[in-house]
Amino acid sequence: MKISQLSRATGASPRSIRHYEKKKLLTANRLENDYREFDESAVERVKAIQIYLRLGLSTEEIEQVLNCKDDYPEYEADEYCDEMLAVYEEKLNEINKQMSTLATVQQRLEKQIRQMKARGTATTAGVEPPGTL
Repeated sequence: MKISQLSRATGASPRSIRHYEKKKLLTANRLENDYREFDESAVERVKAIQIYLRLGLSTEEIEQVLNCKDDYPEYEADEYCDEMLAVYEEKLNEINKQMSTLATVQQRLEKQIRQMKARGTATTAGVEPPGTL
């Protein structure tokens, strides 16, 4: 299948598909006219790449995961090899750190909003907020 067909089948843009190929996440055969030709397995591979990207994996991490899967084709989609487990655990640790940071920012914003609303209520009631005299 041509790149445009693969794009339609996966929702990935031709530019993204070329990027995946450049990053060695995807391979294509070259025809005499230098057009790319992908086999049917490329559809599932591109969909897997998209899932991993949505999980926040870098192209280097995705390459590790895909190479692991290529080395052990007998594994089903929900099975893994040791290399994949390590990548997932590292990514989960990163996400947990980000969530902690976001929770702190959320608490600070909520506190600031409460304080600003309290000052706004005091002003509308004819009471000057502290520090405005």
